[in-house]
Amino acid sequence: MVGVRTLLAAGAAALICSSASAADMPIPQVPQIPMQPIPLIVQQPLGGWYLRGDIGIGVQTFSEFDFTQTNLAFVWPSSWTIVQKDIQDTTIFGLGVGYEFNSWLRFDVTGEYRTRAAVKATGSYTNFCAGGGTCFDINTANYSAAVFLANIYVDLGTWWCLTPFVGFGVGGAYNTISGMQDAGINSNGTNGFGFAANDTSNFNLAWDVTLGLSYAINNNLKIDFSWRYLNLGSPQSPIVQCQNTTSCPSAFYTFKDMTSQDFRIGLRWMLQADSAPAVFAPQPMFAPQPVYAPQPVYAPQPVYTPQPLYTPSPQFVPQPQYAPMPTPMPAPQPPLQSRG
Repeated sequence: MVGVRTLLAAGAAALICSSASAADMPIPQVPQIPMQPIPLIVQQPLGGWYLRGDIGIGVQTFSEFDFTQTNLAFVWPSSWTIVQKDIQDTTIFGLGVGYEFNSWLRFDVTGEYRTRAAVKATGSYTNFCAGGGTCFDINTANYSAAVFLANIYVDLGTWWCLTPFVGFGVGGAYNTISGMQDAGINSNGTNGFGFAANDTSNFNLAWDVTLGLSYAINNNLKIDFSWRYLNLGSPQSPIVQCQNTTSCPSAFYTFKDMTSQDFRIGLRWMLQADSAPAVFAPQPMFAPQPVYAPQPVYAPQPVYTPQPLYTPSPQFVPQPQYAPMPTPMPAPQPPLQSRG
């Protein structure tokens, strides 16, 4: 009974001691890692020199076919009017050199040749018409031009390698009118004829507005698809001399407001080495958070070793009773001898 009570008391003491030690034990802290800014991936601004080449088709037109007579003695019919005018389309071949300032702004200088296109303008008149009816003058010529422009473009952003852009240019057009002829058809069946003895070329102010879409084949080669409105000025023809009439106006003609809507495909080739790939955008100076000093590793308390169960003292072993020494027997006395 004494042994069981002692065992329970020892166990309770051990439990209380362990709980107190656990309450005093500090909770280990996980070291905190300071937050770092997330770097942004951005495309390096492009820049540098490039070459370009363009081909296309120009749909040309002019607003008026004005005359200017040099023989002031000639009386021009007051009923003169243009009843039909037309010009053929042209083929465009262009080259240029430019500089790309960054990913959205670029500038180039271009020169292009516009192939020869036939021009026709038909005028009619009634007064002074031989035969009293309506007479006609059919004027034909060829028109070609060399155009030189300084252009600036704004790229409007890139999505899936496609970049829309707008552009504006100004420069000059070297317009050439060649093969000018004038065929007169009178109502009485007679004909007149005149032609220019030479060709004429002159410079006119030119300007354009461009809308386009660029596709990046790679960092150094891009293909442009563009629509352009081009104003070529007002080219003038050489003087037309009459051949079979004594009265001749000796006039030259002005193709007023020669314009073209051009549809072009072009290539742009960057001259510098391949552009570097996307890089990390530099972040503002980041003040790092103080690094958390981790708590020292807790040294665990030694595990309480319960006392061994009470070992009862060994029972008293009674000492053996003292055995009294045997009382020695007196030595027998020899019998008394009588003296007798």
